[in-house]
Amino acid sequence: MAVSIAILHASAKSCDRIPLDVIWMVMGWSMSPQEVPVSVVELKNRGGDTEKMTINLGVVDLGQIDLLVQEGFYSNRSDLIRTAIRNQLASHADTVKQTVARRTLAVGLQHYGVADLKRIQASGQTLHIRALGLVRIATDVSPALARAAIESVSVLGAFQCSEAVREALADRIS
Repeated sequence: MAVSIAILHASAKSCDRIPLDVIWMVMGWSMSPQEVPVSVVELKNRGGDTEKMTINLGVVDLGQIDLLVQEGFYSNRSDLIRTAIRNQLASHADTVKQTVARRTLAVGLQHYGVADLKRIQASGQTLHIRALGLVRIATDVSPALARAAIESVSVLGAFQCSEAVREALADRIS
């Protein structure tokens, strides 16, 4: 079974797949792809997989947005803002792709459960989580197990875990 990480293009119409054993070699991990401690899933734009974000706009910009919504160009303010952001990301897609490769970031959804972290702990290794997308640590993972198995966390996107695990890893999250 070939395991790979999906590198999504900003246009979200295509993706490149990098075999996970290549990522393991680049990062210098000694685990084989069969010992993958995490499930990696392609991220897709679905309503439930969004994060809220607050922005401040000038009143003239806001008025122009409202005008375009009233004229039917967009269904609402959020639709215009999402479209503008996607267009900006599409214009920088090559830079994002090169940076992801250079930083050896895992792209997409990573989920770590108790079994995954115990396997890492038993191997005598620790995780350095570096991701673009969403990283989830299962709610049944204890703070002690998380601290023993995870050396560092750097996520561009969202990091979801229990409040107790977040507190236990506070000095390791950048």
